[in-house]
Amino acid sequence: MKDCIFCKIIEEKIPGVKIWEDESHIAILDVNPINPGHVLLIPRKHNDYVFDLSDDEYSQLMLKAKDLSKDMKIKLKPKRIGMAIEGFGVPHVHIHLVPINKADELNPKRARRMDPRELKEIADKLRK
Repeated sequence: MKDCIFCKIIEEKIPGVKIWEDESHIAILDVNPINPGHVLLIPRKHNDYVFDLSDDEYSQLMLKAKDLSKDMKIKLKPKRIGMAIEGFGVPHVHIHLVPINKADELNPKRARRMDPRELKEIADKLRK
């Protein structure tokens, strides 16, 4: 889609703090994280609604979320990785993977802009 911010990041028309990618998905740091290390896992193929994905696309997205979450937990050391999918902020399927330490931390109202240097430090830690 022409005006989709995630499509523009995927096509490298605008920058994103990429931590991982393959032929079907990309993972970037959210620049307005709920908690430091908040990752957005995005399918490269534009689709507006997660339940419109094919069974295979949906399964692959969930399996990749599981893999990324395991890596995030090891490297960032939170108690858990929270997961949210809603799709109203950007109409392109994406999963929020958020390091959390207690129940109320997955609230999107907690999101705050993060300093680019801090984002880079976290990205470097997650890329290793």
